[in-house]
Amino acid sequence: MTIRAFLFASLTVSIWGSTFAAIRISLHGGYEPGHLVLMRYIIASLLFIVYALWPTTNFRLPYLKDILYLLLLSFIGISIYHIGVTFGEVSVSAGTAGMIIGSVPIFTTFFAMLFLKERISIYGWIGLIIGFIGLIIISLGSNSGAFHFNKGTIFIFISAIAAAFFTVFQKPLLKRYKPIEFTAYVTWIGTIPFFLFVDGITTISHATMDAHLATIYVGIFPAAIAYVTWAIALSYGNASTISTFLYVEPFIAVIVAWLLLKELPSLISIIGGCIVIVGLIIGQYKGKKNKRVRLPKAS
Repeated sequence: MTIRAFLFASLTVSIWGSTFAAIRISLHGGYEPGHLVLMRYIIASLLFIVYALWPTTNFRLPYLKDILYLLLLSFIGISIYHIGVTFGEVSVSAGTAGMIIGSVPIFTTFFAMLFLKERISIYGWIGLIIGFIGLIIISLGSNSGAFHFNKGTIFIFISAIAAAFFTVFQKPLLKRYKPIEFTAYVTWIGTIPFFLFVDGITTISHATMDAHLATIYVGIFPAAIAYVTWAIALSYGNASTISTFLYVEPFIAVIVAWLLLKELPSLISIIGGCIVIVGLIIGQYKGKKNKRVRLPKAS
């Protein structure tokens, strides 16, 4: 892994780790989840429009042959992911949401097996099984510490699967486009479905100032800047290796949630999160028979 890949991946997970608390601040401050996801991506889309139209910017439009591929990636990696996380956090704490999203490397491994024909050793299977046990424990402990299932975790699990798909399958396009160009494409396309939530958007005028500031933050940093830095990191490194940085994201999410919201996951969820990390480490460092990942072609 290059120094650039390390630095950009580290910056990305630091920003993304703070996202979960910021989302909760917006939701607690008067935003409906649909309105929040729409507003943050309007902000992100406007930023990329300004960049694309800036006189000194050499911004290219995508090739026609990549449009369908971009539509698929945008819908899964932007629309589905953010709807899942935002609606999930209505009932799931920021730290717990971060721990579930931290399981993305588990699903990345599955996609590598299914679509990239990557072979997994016995250690890899052990790591996956341990990781899934941890995820089940997290979900059971997400309901205010009681050992019950919280339906909000379903949305966040879907988001984790979407993020893994996006991480694995975006890299072919990064060979043809600059990271900021690719991020602009998927941001603009992925924003379109969010307009389904435009009804009643004027109610955000009653939200608190903290909620508005948190919405602006998640629109500028996690939704725009972090996706660019993640794409840059992937352009310098292997997708499965870069995805291991997501191990750190749950810890950042828990710390930021505690500092800003005085909110901590339940003990059951923390135990589950630790089990997931153990499974991820076993799977990542012991489980790969073939570390060379053959990425699909975007054509």
